[in-house]
Order: sequence, then C-alpha cells, then structure tokens
Amino acid sequence: MKIIQILVSLLLASTLFAAGDVEKKGFLTTKWCAERGYFSDCRLESTVCGSGDCFKTWEFGDPIKEELVLFVHDEGKIYLIDYSKIERYKLDEPMNVNGVTIVGQLKGDTIIASGYKAPPPATKSFFKGCL
Repeated sequence: MKIIQILVSLLLASTLFAAGDVEKKGFLTTKWCAERGYFSDCRLESTVCGSGDCFKTWEFGDPIKEELVLFVHDEGKIYLIDYSKIERYKLDEPMNVNGVTIVGQLKGDTIIASGYKAPPPATKSFFKGCL
C-alpha cells in the first residue's frame, strides 16, 4: 500500500514539474508601491492609475494602468504578474497582503498566474483592558 502511495505522489509531482508550474510566496501589491518599499502604506489609487499621485490627473474613463507584482522577501526580487488566466476580482482579497502564494509559469521576471493561495486570516485575539 505504501509503495502505491509513493508512486502516486511521484506521479503527481512529476506532472506538476512537467507542467512547469512554480509557486512563489511573497507580498502582493502594485509595481509602484513595491519599487518604493510601500508595503504597509500602499496607496489604493496605484491599483487604478499606476502611481500614488495619479488621482490628481486621472479621470473616470481614462484607461486603467494596473501592474500587479509579487515581492518575494527571500529573494529580494519583484515578479510581474500576468493574471490573464484568473479573473481580476479574485486578487482583491489578497491585495497588499503578505504570505500570498502565486502559482503559475515563470517567464523571465513574469509569473503567468494560473492560481493563488491566500494566507489564512489572522486569528481572533482577546484584549483585556480598558479602551
């Protein structure tokens, strides 16, 4: 029975390896914020018009300039994300969150995303004291 389980595991692992899928874990944000190191204070308008002060000149109806990236802490590297195979709204939940895993194919510095794994939500804590 164990031999069958090992063979099945090896088959699944080889299938994933053959497909060329990689998993990169890091901080999902916009390119503008990652380049400036704005991880806790990333401006929301950068997801629409590409920079922090663009709201001053951007009007509704202007084209959206959104460049999503994954900053991988272990490598100190920024990977552009091609999310054409995923519905964009699904990436709203893990946006500006650390510990997001992007699954897909790696082409240079771009991950062609086929899926993602969001980190578990923070656990509830009990605060004892006066507010």
